[in-house]
Amino acid sequence: MGSSSSSYAPKTIYLDVDGKVQKVSLILNICIINITDPFFIGLTQNLYPVSTILMFAEKEDMFQNVLSQVAEQFSRAFRINELKTEVTNRIAMLEKRVELEGLKVVEIEKCKNELKKLRDEMTSRGGGRVNCPCKYNFSDDGKKVTPRRDVPSYPKYTLSQETIEALKKPTFDVWHWEHNEMLSCLEYMYHDLGLVKEFNMNPITLKRWLLAVQENYRNNPFHNFRHCFCVSQMMYGMIHLCNLQEKLTLTDMGILMTAAVCHDLDHPGYNNTYQINARTELAVRYNDISPLENHHCAVAFQILSLPECNIFANVDPEAFKQIRKAIIALILATDMARHGEILEAFKQKVDNFDFTNEEHVTCLKMLLIKCCDISNEVRPTEVAEPWVDCLLEEYFMQSDREKSEGLPVAPFMDRDKVTKPTAQIGFIKFVLIPMFETVMKLFPQIEELMVQPLRDSRDHYEELKQIDDAMTEVKPILSLLLSI
Repeated sequence: MGSSSSSYAPKTIYLDVDGKVQKVSLILNICIINITDPFFIGLTQNLYPVSTILMFAEKEDMFQNVLSQVAEQFSRAFRINELKTEVTNRIAMLEKRVELEGLKVVEIEKCKNELKKLRDEMTSRGGGRVNCPCKYNFSDDGKKVTPRRDVPSYPKYTLSQETIEALKKPTFDVWHWEHNEMLSCLEYMYHDLGLVKEFNMNPITLKRWLLAVQENYRNNPFHNFRHCFCVSQMMYGMIHLCNLQEKLTLTDMGILMTAAVCHDLDHPGYNNTYQINARTELAVRYNDISPLENHHCAVAFQILSLPECNIFANVDPEAFKQIRKAIIALILATDMARHGEILEAFKQKVDNFDFTNEEHVTCLKMLLIKCCDISNEVRPTEVAEPWVDCLLEEYFMQSDREKSEGLPVAPFMDRDKVTKPTAQIGFIKFVLIPMFETVMKLFPQIEELMVQPLRDSRDHYEELKQIDDAMTEVKPILSLLLSI
Protein backbone atom coordinates (compact mmCIF):
# COMPACT_ATOMS: atom_id res chain seq x y z
CA MET A 1 0.00 0.00 0.00
CA GLY A 2 1.44 3.41 -0.90
CA SER A 3 1.70 6.35 1.46
CA SER A 4 2.58 9.97 0.74
CA SER A 5 2.67 13.45 2.14
CA SER A 6 1.70 15.14 -1.11
CA SER A 7 -0.81 14.35 -3.83
CA TYR A 8 1.95 14.86 -6.47
CA ALA A 9 4.56 12.64 -4.82
CA PRO A 10 5.18 9.11 -6.25
CA LYS A 11 2.72 6.56 -5.02
CA THR A 12 3.89 3.01 -4.34
CA ILE A 13 1.60 -0.01 -4.34
CA TYR A 14 2.72 -3.46 -3.17
CA LEU A 15 0.86 -6.30 -4.82
CA ASP A 16 0.78 -10.03 -4.11
CA VAL A 17 1.07 -11.77 -7.53
CA ASP A 18 1.21 -15.58 -7.43
CA GLY A 19 2.79 -15.51 -3.98
CA LYS A 20 5.41 -12.87 -4.91
CA VAL A 21 5.28 -9.23 -3.74
CA GLN A 22 5.54 -6.81 -6.66
CA LYS A 23 6.28 -3.08 -6.26
CA VAL A 24 4.56 -0.56 -8.58
CA SER A 25 5.30 3.19 -8.43
CA LEU A 26 2.68 5.61 -9.77
CA ILE A 27 3.02 9.36 -10.41
CA LEU A 28 -0.55 10.62 -10.51
CA ASN A 29 -2.10 14.09 -10.15
CA ILE A 30 -4.35 12.93 -7.28
CA CYS A 31 -4.68 13.40 -3.56
CA ILE A 32 -6.83 10.50 -2.53
CA ILE A 33 -7.99 7.56 -4.63
CA ASN A 34 -11.22 5.71 -4.11
CA ILE A 35 -10.31 2.03 -4.46
CA THR A 36 -13.49 0.56 -3.11
CA ASP A 37 -14.09 -0.39 -6.73
CA PRO A 38 -14.04 -4.26 -7.19
CA PHE A 39 -10.96 -3.96 -9.46
CA PHE A 40 -8.77 -2.55 -6.66
CA ILE A 41 -10.30 -4.77 -4.02
CA GLY A 42 -9.27 -7.81 -6.17
CA LEU A 43 -5.70 -6.54 -6.41
CA THR A 44 -5.24 -5.76 -2.77
CA GLN A 45 -7.35 -8.11 -0.73
CA ASN A 46 -4.56 -10.67 -0.39
CA LEU A 47 -2.34 -8.13 1.38
CA TYR A 48 -4.60 -5.65 3.18
CA PRO A 49 -8.22 -5.68 4.43
CA VAL A 50 -10.57 -3.44 2.52
CA SER A 51 -11.43 -1.54 5.72
CA THR A 52 -7.96 -0.08 5.94
CA ILE A 53 -7.79 1.35 2.44
CA LEU A 54 -10.95 3.39 2.15
CA MET A 55 -10.14 6.68 0.54
CA PHE A 56 -12.04 9.38 -1.32
CA ALA A 57 -10.95 10.81 -4.64
CA GLU A 58 -10.27 14.53 -4.90
CA LYS A 59 -11.03 14.45 -8.60
CA GLU A 60 -13.59 11.93 -9.75
CA ASP A 61 -12.86 12.63 -13.44
CA MET A 62 -9.30 11.22 -12.93
CA PHE A 63 -10.54 7.70 -12.08
CA GLN A 64 -10.51 6.33 -15.62
CA ASN A 65 -7.08 7.88 -16.25
CA VAL A 66 -5.73 6.18 -13.13
CA LEU A 67 -6.99 2.80 -14.28
CA SER A 68 -5.34 3.21 -17.71
CA GLN A 69 -2.01 4.20 -16.23
CA VAL A 70 -2.09 1.32 -13.73
CA ALA A 71 -2.93 -1.16 -16.49
CA GLU A 72 -0.15 0.25 -18.71
CA GLN A 73 2.44 0.00 -15.95
CA PHE A 74 1.30 -3.52 -15.04
CA SER A 75 1.71 -4.40 -18.73
CA ARG A 76 5.25 -3.08 -18.73
CA ALA A 77 6.07 -4.77 -15.44
CA PHE A 78 4.96 -8.20 -16.53
CA ARG A 79 5.55 -7.92 -20.36
CA ILE A 80 2.00 -9.12 -20.88
CA ASN A 81 1.71 -7.90 -24.45
CA GLU A 82 5.10 -9.29 -25.47
CA LEU A 83 4.34 -12.64 -23.90
CA LYS A 84 0.96 -12.69 -25.58
CA THR A 85 2.56 -11.99 -28.99
CA GLU A 86 5.27 -14.62 -28.42
CA VAL A 87 2.75 -17.26 -27.38
CA THR A 88 0.54 -16.44 -30.36
CA ASN A 89 3.50 -16.73 -32.76
CA ARG A 90 4.64 -20.03 -31.26
CA ILE A 91 1.15 -21.47 -31.45
CA ALA A 92 0.97 -20.42 -35.12
CA MET A 93 4.34 -22.08 -35.83
CA LEU A 94 3.28 -25.27 -34.09
CA GLU A 95 0.03 -25.34 -36.03
CA LYS A 96 1.98 -24.93 -39.26
CA ARG A 97 4.38 -27.76 -38.33
CA VAL A 98 1.51 -30.04 -37.44
CA GLU A 99 -0.08 -29.24 -40.78
CA LEU A 100 3.16 -29.94 -42.69
CA GLU A 101 3.85 -33.18 -40.80
CA GLY A 102 0.32 -34.27 -41.52
CA LEU A 103 0.88 -33.63 -45.23
CA LYS A 104 4.14 -35.63 -45.12
CA VAL A 105 2.39 -38.58 -43.54
CA VAL A 106 -0.27 -38.44 -46.23
CA GLU A 107 2.39 -38.32 -48.97
CA ILE A 108 4.37 -41.21 -47.43
CA GLU A 109 1.26 -43.34 -47.20
CA LYS A 110 0.41 -42.44 -50.79
CA CYS A 111 3.91 -43.48 -51.97
CA LYS A 112 3.71 -46.74 -50.01
CA ASN A 113 0.38 -47.57 -51.60
CA GLU A 114 1.68 -46.76 -55.08
CA LEU A 115 4.81 -48.91 -54.53
CA LYS A 116 2.71 -51.79 -53.23
CA LYS A 117 0.40 -51.49 -56.22
CA LEU A 118 3.41 -51.48 -58.60
CA ARG A 119 4.97 -54.52 -56.91
CA ASP A 120 1.70 -56.44 -57.06
CA GLU A 121 1.30 -55.54 -60.72
CA MET A 122 4.85 -56.64 -61.63
CA THR A 123 4.51 -59.83 -59.59
CA SER A 124 1.26 -60.71 -61.33
CA ARG A 125 2.84 -60.11 -64.73
CA GLY A 126 6.14 -61.93 -64.26
CA GLY A 127 5.64 -64.11 -61.22
CA GLY A 128 8.75 -62.55 -59.68
CA ARG A 129 9.94 -59.66 -57.58
CA VAL A 130 11.06 -56.22 -58.58
CA ASN A 131 14.12 -56.45 -60.79
CA CYS A 132 17.47 -54.92 -60.08
CA PRO A 133 17.67 -51.96 -62.48
CA CYS A 134 20.23 -52.22 -65.27
CA LYS A 135 21.55 -49.45 -67.50
CA TYR A 136 21.29 -51.69 -70.52
CA ASN A 137 18.06 -53.09 -71.85
CA PHE A 138 18.46 -56.31 -73.78
CA SER A 139 14.85 -56.76 -74.80
CA ASP A 140 14.98 -54.32 -77.69
CA ASP A 141 14.94 -56.91 -80.50
CA GLY A 142 18.71 -57.07 -80.71
CA LYS A 143 19.17 -53.34 -81.16
CA LYS A 144 22.60 -52.05 -80.32
CA VAL A 145 22.72 -49.96 -77.19
CA THR A 146 24.77 -46.91 -76.45
CA PRO A 147 26.35 -45.65 -73.23
CA ARG A 148 24.20 -43.42 -71.06
CA ARG A 149 25.75 -40.26 -72.47
CA ASP A 150 28.30 -39.15 -75.03
CA VAL A 151 31.82 -39.94 -73.93
CA PRO A 152 33.98 -36.83 -73.53
CA SER A 153 37.74 -36.82 -73.36
CA TYR A 154 39.31 -36.79 -69.91
CA PRO A 155 42.20 -34.56 -68.89
CA LYS A 156 45.59 -36.08 -69.47
CA TYR A 157 47.35 -36.97 -66.23
CA THR A 158 51.13 -37.29 -66.51
CA LEU A 159 52.40 -40.13 -64.34
CA SER A 160 55.53 -39.49 -62.32
CA GLN A 161 58.29 -42.09 -62.29
CA GLU A 162 57.43 -42.79 -58.67
CA THR A 163 53.80 -43.54 -59.60
CA ILE A 164 54.88 -45.75 -62.51
CA GLU A 165 57.01 -47.86 -60.18
CA ALA A 166 54.31 -47.98 -57.47
CA LEU A 167 51.73 -49.19 -60.02
CA LYS A 168 53.69 -52.42 -60.42
CA LYS A 169 53.46 -53.35 -56.74
CA PRO A 170 50.65 -54.88 -54.64
CA THR A 171 51.25 -52.17 -52.03
CA PHE A 172 49.83 -49.47 -54.36
CA ASP A 173 47.42 -47.17 -52.48
CA VAL A 174 44.26 -47.01 -54.60
CA TRP A 175 42.54 -44.43 -52.36
CA HIS A 176 44.67 -41.44 -53.39
CA TRP A 177 43.43 -41.17 -56.97
CA GLU A 178 40.57 -39.36 -58.67
CA HIS A 179 38.68 -41.02 -61.53
CA ASN A 180 40.54 -39.17 -64.29
CA GLU A 181 43.85 -40.21 -62.68
CA MET A 182 42.76 -43.86 -62.48
CA LEU A 183 41.75 -43.69 -66.15
CA SER A 184 45.18 -42.33 -67.03
CA CYS A 185 46.82 -45.12 -65.03
CA LEU A 186 44.78 -47.77 -66.86
CA GLU A 187 45.64 -46.17 -70.19
CA TYR A 188 49.33 -46.23 -69.23
CA MET A 189 49.13 -49.95 -68.35
CA TYR A 190 47.82 -50.82 -71.83
CA HIS A 191 50.61 -48.83 -73.44
CA ASP A 192 53.30 -50.13 -71.08
CA LEU A 193 52.40 -53.80 -71.65
CA GLY A 194 52.55 -53.29 -75.42
CA LEU A 195 48.81 -54.05 -75.84
CA VAL A 196 48.06 -50.89 -77.85
CA LYS A 197 50.68 -51.89 -80.37
CA GLU A 198 49.82 -55.63 -80.30
CA PHE A 199 46.13 -55.08 -81.06
CA ASN A 200 46.74 -52.02 -83.23
CA MET A 201 44.45 -49.96 -80.99
CA ASN A 202 43.57 -46.40 -81.83
CA PRO A 203 44.74 -44.48 -78.71
CA ILE A 204 41.61 -42.28 -78.87
CA THR A 205 39.43 -45.41 -79.01
CA LEU A 206 41.23 -46.72 -75.92
CA LYS A 207 40.37 -43.48 -74.10
CA ARG A 208 36.72 -43.66 -75.19
CA TRP A 209 36.48 -47.34 -74.18
CA LEU A 210 37.91 -46.66 -70.71
CA LEU A 211 35.47 -43.77 -70.20
CA ALA A 212 32.53 -45.89 -71.34
CA VAL A 213 33.61 -48.61 -68.89
CA GLN A 214 33.86 -46.08 -66.05
CA GLU A 215 30.40 -44.74 -66.92
CA ASN A 216 28.91 -48.20 -66.58
CA TYR A 217 30.15 -48.94 -63.10
CA ARG A 218 27.54 -47.91 -60.55
CA ASN A 219 28.20 -45.90 -57.38
CA ASN A 220 27.92 -48.90 -55.07
CA PRO A 221 29.78 -48.86 -51.73
CA PHE A 222 32.09 -51.69 -52.92
CA HIS A 223 31.42 -52.84 -56.49
CA ASN A 224 32.29 -49.55 -58.16
CA PHE A 225 34.88 -48.14 -60.57
CA ARG A 226 37.54 -47.88 -57.86
CA HIS A 227 37.15 -51.62 -57.25
CA CYS A 228 37.56 -52.16 -61.03
CA PHE A 229 40.77 -50.12 -60.92
CA CYS A 230 41.95 -51.98 -57.81
CA VAL A 231 41.55 -55.38 -59.51
CA SER A 232 43.14 -54.15 -62.76
CA GLN A 233 46.11 -52.63 -60.93
CA MET A 234 46.67 -55.88 -59.00
CA MET A 235 46.57 -57.79 -62.28
CA TYR A 236 49.15 -55.40 -63.74
CA GLY A 237 51.25 -55.85 -60.58
CA MET A 238 51.08 -59.66 -60.77
CA ILE A 239 52.06 -59.60 -64.44
CA HIS A 240 55.26 -57.78 -63.43
CA LEU A 241 55.87 -59.64 -60.17
CA CYS A 242 55.47 -63.07 -61.80
CA ASN A 243 57.30 -62.07 -65.01
CA LEU A 244 54.31 -63.16 -67.07
CA GLN A 245 55.58 -61.22 -70.09
CA GLU A 246 58.19 -63.96 -70.45
CA LYS A 247 55.71 -66.83 -70.01
CA LEU A 248 52.47 -65.71 -71.66
CA THR A 249 51.63 -64.16 -75.01
CA LEU A 250 50.63 -60.52 -75.43
CA THR A 251 47.17 -61.77 -76.36
CA ASP A 252 46.95 -63.56 -73.00
CA MET A 253 47.94 -60.38 -71.17
CA GLY A 254 45.39 -58.37 -73.16
CA ILE A 255 42.74 -60.90 -72.13
CA LEU A 256 43.81 -60.73 -68.47
CA MET A 257 43.77 -56.91 -68.35
CA THR A 258 40.53 -56.47 -70.28
CA ALA A 259 38.72 -59.09 -68.20
CA ALA A 260 39.92 -57.35 -65.03
CA VAL A 261 38.70 -53.95 -66.25
CA CYS A 262 35.27 -55.32 -67.24
CA HIS A 263 34.74 -58.00 -64.59
CA ASP A 264 32.03 -56.19 -62.53
CA LEU A 265 30.41 -53.89 -65.12
CA ASP A 266 26.97 -52.60 -64.08
CA HIS A 267 27.03 -54.53 -60.79
CA PRO A 268 23.74 -53.66 -59.04
CA GLY A 269 25.13 -54.06 -55.51
CA TYR A 270 23.12 -57.23 -54.77
CA ASN A 271 24.86 -60.59 -55.22
CA ASN A 272 23.85 -63.74 -57.10
CA THR A 273 22.12 -65.22 -54.06
CA TYR A 274 19.77 -62.26 -53.96
CA GLN A 275 19.23 -62.33 -57.73
CA ILE A 276 18.24 -66.00 -57.61
CA ASN A 277 16.13 -65.87 -54.44
CA ALA A 278 14.33 -62.71 -55.59
CA ARG A 279 13.83 -64.13 -59.10
CA THR A 280 15.10 -60.96 -60.76
CA GLU A 281 15.20 -60.41 -64.52
CA LEU A 282 18.92 -61.28 -64.56
CA ALA A 283 18.35 -64.57 -62.74
CA VAL A 284 15.51 -65.49 -65.09
CA ARG A 285 17.53 -64.47 -68.16
CA TYR A 286 20.55 -66.57 -67.22
CA ASN A 287 18.67 -69.49 -65.65
CA ASP A 288 20.16 -68.87 -62.18
CA ILE A 289 23.66 -69.64 -63.54
CA SER A 290 26.08 -66.86 -62.53
CA PRO A 291 23.52 -64.16 -63.41
CA LEU A 292 25.75 -61.23 -62.44
CA GLU A 293 28.90 -62.52 -64.15
CA ASN A 294 26.92 -63.23 -67.32
CA HIS A 295 25.53 -59.71 -67.16
CA HIS A 296 29.03 -58.20 -66.71
CA CYS A 297 30.15 -60.06 -69.85
CA ALA A 298 27.11 -58.93 -71.82
CA VAL A 299 27.60 -55.27 -70.89
CA ALA A 300 31.33 -55.50 -71.69
CA PHE A 301 30.66 -56.70 -75.21
CA GLN A 302 27.78 -54.28 -75.70
CA ILE A 303 30.32 -51.50 -75.12
CA LEU A 304 32.86 -53.15 -77.42
CA SER A 305 30.18 -53.44 -80.12
CA LEU A 306 30.22 -49.65 -80.43
CA PRO A 307 32.68 -48.65 -83.19
CA GLU A 308 33.97 -45.66 -81.20
CA CYS A 309 34.73 -47.93 -78.20
CA ASN A 310 35.97 -51.10 -79.91
CA ILE A 311 39.60 -51.47 -78.88
CA PHE A 312 39.74 -54.76 -80.84
CA ALA A 313 38.42 -53.25 -84.09
CA ASN A 314 41.67 -53.99 -85.93
CA VAL A 315 41.95 -57.58 -84.75
CA ASP A 316 41.27 -60.43 -87.16
CA PRO A 317 37.64 -61.68 -86.73
CA GLU A 318 38.75 -65.22 -85.92
CA ALA A 319 41.27 -63.97 -83.39
CA PHE A 320 38.57 -61.73 -81.86
CA LYS A 321 36.32 -64.78 -81.38
CA GLN A 322 39.04 -66.44 -79.32
CA ILE A 323 39.67 -63.24 -77.34
CA ARG A 324 35.94 -62.89 -76.64
CA LYS A 325 35.68 -66.53 -75.52
CA ALA A 326 38.66 -66.14 -73.18
CA ILE A 327 37.44 -62.87 -71.63
CA ILE A 328 34.01 -64.42 -70.98
CA ALA A 329 35.65 -67.48 -69.35
CA LEU A 330 37.69 -65.24 -67.03
CA ILE A 331 34.79 -63.00 -65.97
CA LEU A 332 32.59 -66.05 -65.32
CA ALA A 333 35.40 -67.48 -63.17
CA THR A 334 34.95 -64.61 -60.69
CA ASP A 335 31.70 -66.18 -59.43
CA MET A 336 32.66 -67.36 -55.93
CA ALA A 337 30.24 -70.27 -56.29
CA ARG A 338 32.87 -71.81 -58.58
CA HIS A 339 35.83 -71.13 -56.27
CA GLY A 340 36.42 -74.72 -55.14
CA GLU A 341 36.07 -76.13 -58.66
CA ILE A 342 38.59 -73.69 -60.19
CA LEU A 343 41.14 -73.96 -57.36
CA GLU A 344 41.02 -77.77 -57.44
CA ALA A 345 41.53 -77.82 -61.22
CA PHE A 346 44.66 -75.67 -60.84
CA LYS A 347 46.01 -77.79 -57.96
CA GLN A 348 45.92 -80.82 -60.22
CA LYS A 349 48.12 -79.04 -62.78
CA VAL A 350 50.46 -76.88 -60.71
CA ASP A 351 53.06 -79.54 -59.88
CA ASN A 352 53.59 -80.30 -63.59
CA PHE A 353 52.52 -76.97 -65.05
CA ASP A 354 53.15 -76.51 -68.77
CA PHE A 355 53.06 -72.96 -70.15
CA THR A 356 52.72 -74.39 -73.67
CA ASN A 357 49.56 -76.26 -72.70
CA GLU A 358 46.50 -74.11 -73.51
CA GLU A 359 44.35 -75.81 -70.90
CA HIS A 360 46.97 -75.17 -68.21
CA VAL A 361 47.33 -71.52 -69.21
CA THR A 362 43.55 -71.01 -69.24
CA CYS A 363 43.32 -72.50 -65.76
CA LEU A 364 46.12 -70.19 -64.57
CA LYS A 365 44.44 -67.09 -66.04
CA MET A 366 41.17 -68.01 -64.29
CA LEU A 367 42.96 -68.31 -60.97
CA LEU A 368 44.88 -65.07 -61.52
CA ILE A 369 41.72 -63.02 -62.04
CA LYS A 370 40.21 -64.66 -58.96
CA CYS A 371 43.27 -63.68 -56.92
CA CYS A 372 43.08 -60.08 -58.15
CA ASP A 373 39.32 -59.84 -57.60
CA ILE A 374 39.58 -60.63 -53.87
CA SER A 375 43.09 -59.33 -53.20
CA ASN A 376 42.34 -56.36 -50.93
CA GLU A 377 43.85 -58.05 -47.86
CA VAL A 378 47.15 -58.40 -49.73
CA ARG A 379 47.52 -54.61 -49.50
CA PRO A 380 48.74 -52.72 -46.42
CA THR A 381 46.21 -52.53 -43.57
CA GLU A 382 45.54 -48.81 -44.07
CA VAL A 383 44.61 -49.53 -47.70
CA ALA A 384 42.79 -52.83 -47.14
CA GLU A 385 40.67 -52.04 -44.08
CA PRO A 386 38.47 -49.32 -45.68
CA TRP A 387 37.46 -51.90 -48.29
CA VAL A 388 36.09 -54.13 -45.51
CA ASP A 389 33.88 -51.24 -44.38
CA CYS A 390 32.69 -50.71 -47.96
CA LEU A 391 31.92 -54.40 -48.41
CA LEU A 392 30.03 -54.65 -45.12
CA GLU A 393 27.99 -51.58 -46.03
CA GLU A 394 26.95 -53.25 -49.29
CA TYR A 395 26.23 -56.53 -47.48
CA PHE A 396 24.04 -54.76 -44.93
CA MET A 397 22.11 -52.98 -47.68
CA GLN A 398 21.36 -56.38 -49.21
CA SER A 399 20.47 -58.13 -45.94
CA ASP A 400 18.13 -55.27 -44.97
CA ARG A 401 16.38 -55.63 -48.32
CA GLU A 402 16.21 -59.41 -47.96
CA LYS A 403 14.60 -59.04 -44.53
CA SER A 404 12.04 -56.58 -45.89
CA GLU A 405 11.20 -58.94 -48.77
CA GLY A 406 11.07 -62.08 -46.65
CA LEU A 407 14.12 -63.66 -48.32
CA PRO A 408 16.83 -65.78 -46.64
CA VAL A 409 19.66 -63.75 -45.09
CA ALA A 410 23.25 -65.03 -44.98
CA PRO A 411 24.72 -64.70 -41.44
CA PHE A 412 27.93 -63.10 -42.77
CA MET A 413 25.82 -60.29 -44.29
CA ASP A 414 23.53 -59.65 -41.31
CA ARG A 415 24.34 -56.40 -39.48
CA ASP A 416 23.00 -57.94 -36.26
CA LYS A 417 25.42 -60.89 -36.37
CA VAL A 418 28.63 -59.99 -38.17
CA THR A 419 31.63 -57.92 -37.05
CA LYS A 420 34.66 -56.85 -39.03
CA PRO A 421 36.96 -59.50 -37.46
CA THR A 422 34.44 -62.34 -37.85
CA ALA A 423 33.80 -61.30 -41.45
CA GLN A 424 37.50 -61.44 -42.35
CA ILE A 425 39.13 -64.23 -40.33
CA GLY A 426 37.37 -67.17 -41.98
CA PHE A 427 37.65 -65.63 -45.45
CA ILE A 428 41.39 -65.04 -45.11
CA LYS A 429 42.14 -68.42 -43.49
CA PHE A 430 40.03 -70.68 -45.69
CA VAL A 431 39.79 -68.82 -49.02
CA LEU A 432 42.62 -66.33 -49.55
CA ILE A 433 45.67 -68.00 -47.97
CA PRO A 434 45.06 -71.47 -49.52
CA MET A 435 44.51 -69.91 -52.98
CA PHE A 436 47.57 -67.64 -52.89
CA GLU A 437 49.76 -70.38 -51.43
CA THR A 438 48.73 -72.59 -54.37
CA VAL A 439 49.76 -69.86 -56.83
CA MET A 440 53.00 -69.48 -54.82
CA LYS A 441 53.96 -73.02 -55.84
CA LEU A 442 54.23 -71.78 -59.41
CA PHE A 443 55.51 -68.28 -58.56
CA PRO A 444 57.51 -68.44 -55.28
CA GLN A 445 58.34 -64.73 -55.58
CA ILE A 446 54.83 -63.72 -54.45
CA GLU A 447 55.36 -65.00 -50.89
CA GLU A 448 56.96 -61.87 -49.47
CA LEU A 449 54.69 -59.31 -51.15
CA MET A 450 51.39 -61.20 -51.28
CA VAL A 451 51.21 -64.29 -49.07
CA GLN A 452 52.93 -62.93 -45.97
CA PRO A 453 50.67 -59.83 -45.86
CA LEU A 454 47.69 -62.21 -45.87
CA ARG A 455 49.10 -64.08 -42.87
CA ASP A 456 49.71 -60.75 -41.10
CA SER A 457 46.16 -59.67 -41.88
CA ARG A 458 44.79 -62.92 -40.45
CA ASP A 459 46.78 -62.35 -37.24
CA HIS A 460 45.57 -58.73 -37.07
CA TYR A 461 41.89 -59.69 -37.22
CA GLU A 462 42.36 -62.58 -34.77
CA GLU A 463 43.80 -60.11 -32.27
CA LEU A 464 40.84 -57.79 -32.85
CA LYS A 465 38.46 -60.69 -32.26
CA GLN A 466 40.18 -61.56 -28.98
CA ILE A 467 39.71 -57.94 -27.86
CA ASP A 468 36.04 -58.02 -28.91
CA ASP A 469 35.50 -61.31 -27.05
CA ALA A 470 37.18 -59.94 -23.92
CA MET A 471 35.03 -56.82 -24.02
CA THR A 472 31.91 -58.96 -24.40
CA GLU A 473 32.85 -60.91 -21.26
CA VAL A 474 33.74 -57.81 -19.26
CA LYS A 475 30.70 -55.75 -20.22
CA PRO A 476 28.19 -57.52 -17.88
CA ILE A 477 30.66 -57.24 -14.98
CA LEU A 478 31.13 -53.51 -15.63
CA SER A 479 27.37 -53.01 -15.79
CA LEU A 480 26.98 -54.83 -12.48
CA LEU A 481 29.69 -52.75 -10.80
CA LEU A 482 28.20 -49.50 -12.09
CA SER A 483 24.77 -50.45 -10.76
CA ILE A 484 26.06 -51.03 -7.22
